Order: sequence, then structure tokens, then C-alpha cells
Amino acid sequence: MFYVYVLVSEKDKDRYIGYTKNLKLRFELHAKGMVPCTKERRSLKLIYYEACLNQQDATHREKYLKTYHGKMFLKKRLKSYLTG
Repeated sequence: MFYVYVLVSEKDKDRYIGYTKNLKLRFELHAKGMVPCTKERRSLKLIYYEACLNQQDATHREKYLKTYHGKMFLKKRLKSYLTG
């Protein structure tokens, strides 16, 4: 299984979207500042993830979630979380 995930920075409220085979390990790397893209944006919360059967599906889903329509999907999906 591969996972597409969304993190939100508690520092600047910006989101980070990525994919991985090991979600727990990848989140730990983000939290420890070992991922250059999010190192300066810690602390981070995992707010959403999806499981995919293979890497190709995960990369396609990650790319989609980074598009305008993907961002709107996440906004609707996470509406109650993002508005409190």
C-alpha cells in the first residue's frame, strides 16, 4: 500500500501534500525536521490521508490534490476540521 497524505503547519497554516509507502515513518521524518520542504514549517499535523494500491495511483492522486480542483476537494472534505 501507498499513502497520499496532507499535513498542515501549525506555524503558518499552510498545507503540504505528499505520498509514501510508510506513513508512520514519513510523518516522524517530517516531525523531526528531516524533510527539507517542511523543516522550517514545524510543528505539523497529519490532517488527511488516503490508501492507494500502488505507487502509480498514489502519485496520480498526489498530483490531483495539488491542482485547483484537488484543493477544492480537500476544502470540502475537511470543511469541519478547517473551520473549527
